[in-house]
Amino acid sequence: MKFRLLVFLIGILFSVGISTEVVKAQQPQGVIPDNYIVVLRDDVADPVAVANEMALAHGLSVDHVYLYALKGFAAVIPEARLARLKADPRIAFVSADRVVTVDGKPSGGGTTQAAQRLPTGVGRIGAGNLTNKGTGIQVAVIDTGIDVKHPDLADNISGGKNCSTGKSYTDGNGHGTHVAGTIAALDNAIGVVGVAPQAKLWSVRVLNNAGSGTWSSVICGIDFVTAKAPANGGSITVANMSLGGTGTSDNNCGNTNNDALHKAICRSRDAGVTYIVAAGNEADNAANHVPAAYNDAVITVSALADSDGVAGGTGSATSYGADDTFASFSNFGQVVDLGAPGVSILSTWKGGGYNTISGTSMATPHVAGSAALYIASHPGSSWIQVRDGLQALAEPTGTGHTDPSSLHPEPVVLAGSL
Repeated sequence: MKFRLLVFLIGILFSVGISTEVVKAQQPQGVIPDNYIVVLRDDVADPVAVANEMALAHGLSVDHVYLYALKGFAAVIPEARLARLKADPRIAFVSADRVVTVDGKPSGGGTTQAAQRLPTGVGRIGAGNLTNKGTGIQVAVIDTGIDVKHPDLADNISGGKNCSTGKSYTDGNGHGTHVAGTIAALDNAIGVVGVAPQAKLWSVRVLNNAGSGTWSSVICGIDFVTAKAPANGGSITVANMSLGGTGTSDNNCGNTNNDALHKAICRSRDAGVTYIVAAGNEADNAANHVPAAYNDAVITVSALADSDGVAGGTGSATSYGADDTFASFSNFGQVVDLGAPGVSILSTWKGGGYNTISGTSMATPHVAGSAALYIASHPGSSWIQVRDGLQALAEPTGTGHTDPSSLHPEPVVLAGSL
C-alpha cells in the first residue's frame, strides 16, 4: 500500500537547524495537533493490514507503517475519532507525534577543501593515523540524509532510506553529510578524514531540507535500521542521531508514559544497534530532551570546546568558551555519558564541499565513530559494553580538560587506544 507523506514546516528555519525554543513557541512542547503514532500489541501478526483496516474504519490518513522497531503506524487522527480508535483491543497505546530538529548551530554555508587535513576534533580524540579504521562496521546516520556523491564519502555509503520529504535519501540540508564525514570520511588525500574511515555508512533521511522532522519520521528511520540489525540478519551495529526535541524518559522504554520513540529505540537496541545521540544545544538539563534523556537505551554526548586539536587548554578561546572546556550551549546532566569536540568542527558538506559548524550534533559523530572502532576491536559488543568501554578509556576532568561550570562530570571520549 502507498501511504501519504505529510510535510511539517515549523517556524523560521535556518540552513542547518533551529533551536527547540523556536519550536516550543509555535507548537506547545513540540506536539503536532491531530498527528499520532499508534503502537499495536506485539501479538498483531500483520501491522500493514491492521493499519489499512483502521484507516478505513475510522477515516484516517495513514503515513508510515512500522514492522521492526514497532508494530504500528503514524496517522492523522481527528480528535473526535481518537477515543473510539483507542478502544480497539489491538492497540497497546497511542503517542502524540512531536517535532524534532537537528542539534547543529546555524552556519553560513559550505566551502571547498582540497588537500586532506585532520580535523581538530578527530585529532583531539586521538583518532588520527590509527591502525584500527573501523573496517566494515556499518553505521546508520539518522539525519537529513548524506550527499551520496561526495568524493570523500561515496565509497563508504552502503545504501539508505528516505522517511522525509523529497524523492531520495540524499542530503538537501548539509547537516547529515557533516555528521557522516566526522564518522567515516575517507582517508584519500582530499578534504578531511573521519574517526573510522573504513566504516560503512547508511543514509537514513528523517529530516527535511530545513533540518526539521517528526517522531513518526524518525521512527520510520529506526524501523529501517532495525530491519538491518544483527538480530534480523543485517549488519548495522551503530546509529548516530544528532537530533532532538522536547520530552522526558520513564526509564521503562516508553511503556509507562506511552512514548513510541523510546520504545522503538529500545527495540532497535535489543536487535543489536548501539545508539549515539546528541545532548542538545539549549544549555539545559538533557533530561528534558529526547532522545538524549533515554539513558536506558542510548549513549548521550555533550559538546567540548576545543580550538587546537590537542588537550591541555592551551589553545585560543572559542565563541562558546575557553579551549578544552564544555561549550556554553551544551546540555548537561546525569543522562549525559560522554563529551566530545563540538565547536568549529570541519567536515564534509552537501554538494561535494566542506563546512565548519558547531553543536552537540558535531560532538555525537566523534563518539559514533569511536563506537565503530570499539566494535571493530570487540566484535559482538552490546550497547552497554560499548558505553562502558568508551567511558573506561575516556579523559577524566582535570587530565586534559576542565569544567568551570561544574555541570559536566562526563569524561571526554578518546579513541587512541581503540
